[in-house]
Amino acid sequence: MDRCKLRYLFELKEYNFIMHYFEKRNIASLKLNLLRVLTSGISSISVLGFASSSCYALPINTSSLVSESPKEVIDQVWQIVYRDYLDSSGTYEPNEWLNLRSKLLGVKYADTTDSYEAIRGMLAILEDPYTRFMDPKEFKEMRIDTSGELSGVGIQLSLDKKTNDLVVISPIEGTPAFKAGIKPKDVIVSIDAQPTQGMSIDNAVKLIRGRKGTKVILGVQRNDKLIKIHLVRDKIEIKAVDSQLNQTRSGIKFGYIRLKQFNANSVREMRNVINNLEAKNALGYILDLRSNPGGLLEASIEIARFWLDKGVIVSTETRDGIKDVRRANGRALTSRPVVVLVNSGSASASEILSGAIQENNRGILVGEKTYGKGLVQSVRALPDGSGLTVTIAKYLTPKGRDIHRHGIKPDIQSELSEKNAMNFTINDLATAKDTQYIVAETELIRVIMRSQLNTTYQLNTSNINFALN
Repeated sequence: MDRCKLRYLFELKEYNFIMHYFEKRNIASLKLNLLRVLTSGISSISVLGFASSSCYALPINTSSLVSESPKEVIDQVWQIVYRDYLDSSGTYEPNEWLNLRSKLLGVKYADTTDSYEAIRGMLAILEDPYTRFMDPKEFKEMRIDTSGELSGVGIQLSLDKKTNDLVVISPIEGTPAFKAGIKPKDVIVSIDAQPTQGMSIDNAVKLIRGRKGTKVILGVQRNDKLIKIHLVRDKIEIKAVDSQLNQTRSGIKFGYIRLKQFNANSVREMRNVINNLEAKNALGYILDLRSNPGGLLEASIEIARFWLDKGVIVSTETRDGIKDVRRANGRALTSRPVVVLVNSGSASASEILSGAIQENNRGILVGEKTYGKGLVQSVRALPDGSGLTVTIAKYLTPKGRDIHRHGIKPDIQSELSEKNAMNFTINDLATAKDTQYIVAETELIRVIMRSQLNTTYQLNTSNINFALN
């Protein structure tokens, strides 16, 4: 992918990466590693003692210091942060950052492993989990996740907490796994003869994914039978939107739309789903953003335009105070009532969409307070195939609210009970077991019925609004 194409604004996928980040890489240890790197190369300096400087311009040319490839990457990361980084934690000091550069470039690095650790340690000083470095393999995985396409066999996995077994949630329709007859609740016991007992989902996914046309053998336990299934990997499109047309006992039809992430396919999928449900005369919608961790900023804006005919959607603001206001464009696909479901896992792009709907009085939010991620990242490709996501702006809701660390409060509070949450599965969404959905459906039906009373003449009533029309 062309580097310029990667310089789009985007919200980090999977909000729970934050917790994973701090668990996997202890911030204190990263800073300590950086100190070791620095002191091993220069005996007379300390990363904790920075000289003061009043210079805020980009540093002078020091090509002799960055002639080695590992140092080129270090310097590019340093310069991106210096030029563009928006500090949300209050720990960034431009003067200290200037002094850090010469110290990092004065060290000799044995290989990229050392230089990558130095970069991670440098970024750890910022204490911003969204500004992160990715080695070439991690960067490639990130691009796959946001592109909406990957190459593999098409199965969704979960980890059984009691047995630590890798269990198939479901095969994706039309994929190699689906065609080979893999079924929900199958247990993956081996991947290319490698046992999976104790293996994490991430590691299993890495083994199952691969180039289109290559082969993988899965050992599957189904009830008491062990089966070897030979699969040929293919391109898998990640479906971002699920939908269905529901109908109440009284005959009111409404659409249920679940948006799972904001990837490269979600705009097209959402457009098709809304148009399809409109053609089926849906009288309203439940838009489910629960546990949607976000994704592409532009996708959230385009999807908001499907629901909003006018008004501000979101504004972004850089560290220099430069604002970019994004608005609806008068091309909404529906004006029907909408109720939006949110919870504590609804983050970033989900909060942009739900905030725009709430503050433009376009719909009602039901559920729990959202996660509270109000920062925008830019993706930068680096010369050796590695990459960087760097926080470059914050976003504000239509009414100018900064929701970072605060989240968005729903109009109607509804929480899953602890008992229900423990036994809740993906198959329970939008069913009688889904108490939040029931609250949303009740509210939607109330709004639909009220709107019908206002637009339909009622015999023996003084429904003057309709009579005059």
